[in-house]
Amino acid sequence: MQITRQKPASLRPGDTVGIVAPASNIKKELLDKGCARLLELGYKPFYLDSILEQDLYFAGSAARRARELEEMFTRPEVRAIVCARGGYGANYLLQELSPSKITGNPKSFVGYSDITTLLTCFADSAGFVTFHGPMVTKDFAHEDGVDLASWEAALTGLAEWEAGGTADTRAEGLVDGDGEGILYGGCLSLLVASLGTPHEIQTAGTILFIEDVNARPFQIDRMLMQLKLAGKLNGVRGIVFGEMLDCVQTQNQGYTLQEVILRIVGALGIPVAYGLRSGHVTRKNITLPIGARAGLNVSGGRAQLKILEAATTP
Repeated sequence: MQITRQKPASLRPGDTVGIVAPASNIKKELLDKGCARLLELGYKPFYLDSILEQDLYFAGSAARRARELEEMFTRPEVRAIVCARGGYGANYLLQELSPSKITGNPKSFVGYSDITTLLTCFADSAGFVTFHGPMVTKDFAHEDGVDLASWEAALTGLAEWEAGGTADTRAEGLVDGDGEGILYGGCLSLLVASLGTPHEIQTAGTILFIEDVNARPFQIDRMLMQLKLAGKLNGVRGIVFGEMLDCVQTQNQGYTLQEVILRIVGALGIPVAYGLRSGHVTRKNITLPIGARAGLNVSGGRAQLKILEAATTP
């Protein structure tokens, strides 16, 4: 099914950025640091006092988190919404949110990890372009945590640009080829968790981005096989893996994660790249527009992921 994409308005200096905690609870000191960085970049950070609530390991009840997110979408002065952190719990919001409050107010919505659940849901159900990128208490709160080039390109509506377009950030090629499609994906654990639910991921025709953290190679293998057996790799036009931070069994395991990955996706006949630094990363988190048209070229160990259209509107 062809989805008509809604693009949010471009983010400009002086704009208000709403901060939400849809999943795990957050620390005030990290929230303050992240807000200070947003101020340095010229934005006006805004959050509700309830963001600091805690219910078990959640940032308050599911109802609180849903109302917070709805309010940020409906507040006219809020131009973009950036998640404070992931963790766990965004899936609770899928039954709590009022769809009309979200779909009628397209805005840039940014996060990763557990937030993958909302990124893909909004991309599939609302037709939004969403953003897999830095979060307030994780990346903005730390020096060198945000790749500003991709943040600005994605959020300000640059028409064509390369994600990870420097020698320092470029992914490596695993399987040569060319592919073009809609950029889509996020944290592998959450992509797999959607299967069999009303919010099951829609991967056909996509350049599929996959990343995770602290998952052992056999667990990555199992999740990729689940996607393959569920038919979710059928019709995919290219695959880009993230940094895959700390996804090892042991330091001397005798094989690489790339070898594990290639056993499953190496014969699909599509380009495959590895190591794009978005999501769980060591530094400089790259912003990726989920729902924007992209092209992947892999040749001789070199990979190039180009965003082929503006992700926001003027």
